[in-house]
Amino acid sequence: MTKPLNCILYVEDEPDIRVVAQMALEAVGGFKVIACASGQEALNAAPGAGADLLLLDVMMPGMDGPSTLKGLRELPATANTPVIFMTAKVQAAEVAVYKGLGAIEVIPKPFDPMELSAQIQRIWAERG
Repeated sequence: MTKPLNCILYVEDEPDIRVVAQMALEAVGGFKVIACASGQEALNAAPGAGADLLLLDVMMPGMDGPSTLKGLRELPATANTPVIFMTAKVQAAEVAVYKGLGAIEVIPKPFDPMELSAQIQRIWAERG
């Protein structure tokens, strides 16, 4: 039995995308979303966030998604938290790299805000 998905730590450097995704996840999905504008912000927020899932943009200035994940894996609070990457780069080879880093799935951007919550719920339910 998978524990229910309640809280998502979401990292996206693009303000418009961050706002749309956060609104979609909260309004449509009923999730609690801790939205961060950078990898560093995520590392600061993670210890107290109680996140069930990490949702990370791949392409970010400074710390990109993979480096952010590496930092989050070093924190006890997020050492084993499931992660989904979001990126426009979804060639098979790129997806394989993200999954190799431990991602349970990769969501292509641009995403459909109305579908995002259902997509994440489905991934969460199927991760076994």
